[in-house]
Amino acid sequence: MAKIGVYIELKNGVFKKSNSEALEVARQSGMEVFGVIFAPDIEPYKDRLIGLDHLIQVKGDNLGYQPDLYAQTLAGIIREFDLEYFTGIFSAQGRELFPRVSAKLDDAALVNDCVKVDLKSNTVTKPVYAGKLLAENTFKSARKMFTLRPNIFPPAEGDPADFDTREYALSDTGIKTRVMETIKSEISRVDLSEAEIIVSGGRGMKEKANFKILEDLAGLLNAAVGASRAAVDSGYASHDMQVGQTGKVVNPKLYIACGISGAIQHLVGMKTSKVIVAINKDPEAPIFKKADYGIVGDLFTIVPLLTAKVKSLG
Repeated sequence: MAKIGVYIELKNGVFKKSNSEALEVARQSGMEVFGVIFAPDIEPYKDRLIGLDHLIQVKGDNLGYQPDLYAQTLAGIIREFDLEYFTGIFSAQGRELFPRVSAKLDDAALVNDCVKVDLKSNTVTKPVYAGKLLAENTFKSARKMFTLRPNIFPPAEGDPADFDTREYALSDTGIKTRVMETIKSEISRVDLSEAEIIVSGGRGMKEKANFKILEDLAGLLNAAVGASRAAVDSGYASHDMQVGQTGKVVNPKLYIACGISGAIQHLVGMKTSKVIVAINKDPEAPIFKKADYGIVGDLFTIVPLLTAKVKSLG
């Protein structure tokens, strides 16, 4: 039987919900499913590990995310357990890690940001040309690697099956680079790539302090706060908030764009959102062509009104 591996991504020890989507894709393949997790203790995650036949628990003195260390270890696991397929999330970590793993395997091919998977025919589909087209890719390599766009695939549901756990040691021989320090954002935010609701601001926010208006609304909606490249370049928002071609690709259930004109670079990052609401005082703004709902008006008037309405609903 063919084998498929799933990289289970943790962020500061928290199980990312998109892991469940990757686990379901693996389970639906009908193959023998191997999960790989870097964690000293798997008890906090056991209830979320649905669809596995085997779990490979990587242990070591320092399990904090290190790109080269993780890549070398994963490449060793793929070889040792003879995993023909290997998948994970197209997150900030995934887009950095998976190419490194692929490069360490002589017989592997990688397709990132997949929105459709058919492993019976060895094909995966991803957006190309700024999302204007979908490209169907057929694997012909011995090992097939692919990452999945979050919030596209259904999550695994049900009770965890009995799986055996195998321990694996970190492989740090010959590592040339190490992360010495990670500086976290001062503001604790909902992860953009995981968020079901995103409130984003553009150049129309005028200054950094005005993002407090969006944060107030986002707080009530349990939403993430995003930004366009124009807002980031203007210093209104940090780069980790950027949505778009050179930022993060998101796929929430609701995307509220405030003061964002709708340049193609931004649309690439959010056009697959289930519902898009645009607030802009320019009735000719391109964002309105993509939006499901549009409000023509001053965001500094409309957003506080929305916040008050949401607050009144309890």
